[in-house]
Formats: sequence, structure tokens, C-alpha cells
Amino acid sequence: MSNDMVTMGDGCRIAYRFDGAPHAPVLMLSNSLGTAMAMWDVQMPGFRENFRVLRYDSRGHGLSDAPAGAYSVDRLSRDAIELLDALEIERVTFCGLSKGGMVGQWLGWRAPERLERLILANTSAYMGPPESWDERIRVISTSGTAAIADSVLQRWFRSNFLLHSADAIAPIRSMLLSTPAHGYAGCCAAIRDMDQRMVAKLIAVPTLVIAGTEDPATPISHAEFLADNIPGATLAVLEAAHLSNIEQPKAFERKIIEFCAS
Repeated sequence: MSNDMVTMGDGCRIAYRFDGAPHAPVLMLSNSLGTAMAMWDVQMPGFRENFRVLRYDSRGHGLSDAPAGAYSVDRLSRDAIELLDALEIERVTFCGLSKGGMVGQWLGWRAPERLERLILANTSAYMGPPESWDERIRVISTSGTAAIADSVLQRWFRSNFLLHSADAIAPIRSMLLSTPAHGYAGCCAAIRDMDQRMVAKLIAVPTLVIAGTEDPATPISHAEFLADNIPGATLAVLEAAHLSNIEQPKAFERKIIEFCAS
């Protein structure tokens, strides 16, 4: 099935696609910083059997538009809401990884009526300090994503996986390198300015938090904070670094299918 576009209220076009049976429950997937909807390809065979899967490229990423300037988590999250509105979908199970999980948190406390369940993978309610994001924005704006590709991949994957899983890593690296510099920088600003620690307790939907044992970007303590503060949340820990769905594809898939069936 090919990708389609929906235009947001501010004129930004967001790319999306559906996979799976038309009448199955909808699972909406939101990508991490520096990737695109193809980051979920490895999960699609299993997900298609259980869900109608709605994937989209965050603004600034993939086939979606990349407006100039700083974005906000509020704007990224409203993109998700506007996409659902345009597609006339009332409620979904939402799964976001890293930046996508920040969108998921916003939806959990600002728009819980749109969610059946929520999966927050390798994410954080706050990722400071702001100065580190300012420096990354400076480097990206000057030299593009190629300047940070190697260091980013070292945070995304454990060293052994980097050495022995070239076929799995190659498409992820390609997504990172093809992300527009101003789109990546715009999302860096959104993460820099985000702090959802005080509102985690307001998330009022069944929530699964997924963490990686060796995730240097969003450490397990960040996942524990979310699991401890979101009422009734469950924590699942996978042997992985930041992109746990790539390092542990079957375990990641199984956790979500089991959570949705519980």
C-alpha cells in the first residue's frame, strides 16, 4: 500500500500509510528523531496480523514536509490529532518510540479520549540539558546529519549489535542521513523545550512503558519515572540500547501484542 498525504492546519503535509485488515483495531506508530515510518518495517508482519496499522512520518522527517524553524511537542502532537481527524478515526492504540513517545505522553494527558491504550518506548518526560540540544542544532545546521551519524548510531545500538547486524542497521542509517537538517533541528528544539514530568500523573489510559537495558539516550531510570508516575502503567525491559524495536524486534512486537490483548 502506497503512502498518502494529509495537510495540517498550518499547511505542513504529513505522509502516512495503512497496513493490515481494514476493520481491525488501529495501532498508530510514531517514529523517533532521525528516522521515518520505515523504522517499523521489521514489526509489520506481526502487527498486520493483529491490527490495522497507521504509520506516519513526523514533520521534518521522511516524506513529510520539513518547515523551517523550531517545532514544539505540542505541534508534533497536534499533527497526530489532525491526522486522526482527517482520517475520521476516533480512537487508536498509540505506540511511539523516543520522540514518538513524547508525542504519546502529550496525547495521554491532553487527549486521552483518542486513545485505547498507550505504548511509550525508549522515551523520556524530559531530556536535558537544553545546552546539549543547542549544540546539536548548531552542528546539524552547519554540517547536516552526516556530521552526527556515527555518534547517533552508537547511542541507538549496543556495540555488539553494531558489529554484527549490518543488514539491520543500514536502512536506519539511511533514514538518518536522508532526514532534512532543518527538520531534524526543528524536532531537536521540540525535545529541548519539552518537560512533561509534572503531567505524567495525568495520563489516564492503560500504558505500557518499554525500556532498553543499555539505553544511553533515554536511560532506564527515565522509563522507571514514567512507569512509577503514570497510574497503573506497566514496565517492560528489553536487552537493547535506544532503538529497542530494531535490536529486539520479536520481543518488542510480542510485548505490544500481549499488552493489547490483556
